Amino acid sequence: MQGRACWLRGALVWTGKDQDDGFKERDILVRDGEIAQVGNVVDKEGAECVDLSGFRITPGLIDAHTHIGVCPEDFPETLVDDNDMAEPVTPHLRALDALYPQDTAFNDALSGGVTCVQALPGSANVIGGQGMLLKTKPDIVERMTVMACSGMKAALGENPVSVYKPKDKLPTTRMGNAALMRSAFVHAQNYLAKKEDSQKKEEPFERDLEMEALAAVLKREIPLRVHCHRLDDIQTAVRIAEEFNLRYTIEHCTEGHLIASWLAEKKVYAALGPTLSSRCKIELKNKSWDTPAALWRAGVHFCLITDHPVIPIEHAIVSAALAVKAGLPPDEALRGLTRYAAEHVGVERRMGTIEPGKDADFAVWNGDPLDARTQVAATWIGGEPVWRR
Repeated sequence: MQGRACWLRGALVWTGKDQDDGFKERDILVRDGEIAQVGNVVDKEGAECVDLSGFRITPGLIDAHTHIGVCPEDFPETLVDDNDMAEPVTPHLRALDALYPQDTAFNDALSGGVTCVQALPGSANVIGGQGMLLKTKPDIVERMTVMACSGMKAALGENPVSVYKPKDKLPTTRMGNAALMRSAFVHAQNYLAKKEDSQKKEEPFERDLEMEALAAVLKREIPLRVHCHRLDDIQTAVRIAEEFNLRYTIEHCTEGHLIASWLAEKKVYAALGPTLSSRCKIELKNKSWDTPAALWRAGVHFCLITDHPVIPIEHAIVSAALAVKAGLPPDEALRGLTRYAAEHVGVERRMGTIEPGKDADFAVWNGDPLDARTQVAATWIGGEPVWRR
């Protein structure tokens, strides 16, 4: 709300900013939806005082890989909008055009302290379309949107093969996955060359929405976000990204612990999860809670994800707690759902930590967030409490 100021006092605050920062009593001043001061608040004139003594505050949680809104709760499978499975390469599809803002999962997200999510197309296609980044308070889609296009979803491994092999259509093997991905980017390179030539000659040029979408990836305007579980698929994704000089992230990275030092060498950004799920397919046989700690020890940049609705989004913090149980330091687990997640989706200048100038998005907890008995007491977005228990 324009001009609104709040002074949050008395809580133990974890900022996520510094290493080994810990929960410490700090005040937070919020003005116009942003964090104005943290610590010893001196300019609190006109600010509404909110006493949160006995509570803990973290940055609002960020789930960097979900299908929220495009796979709405309680919808029959025939009405789920995450994949168009008619063609294996569909880069011009946009999650923005499928998002259902009244998905009941948005309220679930708020109940779990999740304030921002990346909603992605599914992994049925080798190139599935454009994801988006949004806040979780239900509203008009454009008002929820942080980034209308946050990356290009792609997939290697079992999923595209399982969809198109029964149709006797490429891809029917992992070789087919890689070949289609390469071909798509070569076609986009050719398209850009022809477009540039036409512009130089001042000749008319017919736009192609598929090629324009892939061109944004080639020009490094958006990253390629590649669904990979098995280590060979991870290596293929890196290989192709390097061939075309793409920005990229590895989504799931289930066998990442088996090649952790190599991932560190490649400076891979990995979204880990949904580890809370079962081993429902062959490529998940090496799924392990040891993966986050292994990647942390190797120096790999990672975040933790639910892949909602695979894991209900309100249980994002449970994944962090189980990663701690397996050896990940508590601060690193919290960063996996805040600061590191913000860096993964490219909004670290706006969110992910509690410091002046960032969005006033908070999760207020009635105990240690990593304790299974703790509940979210309230969730704030843009300096306003949007959910209370």
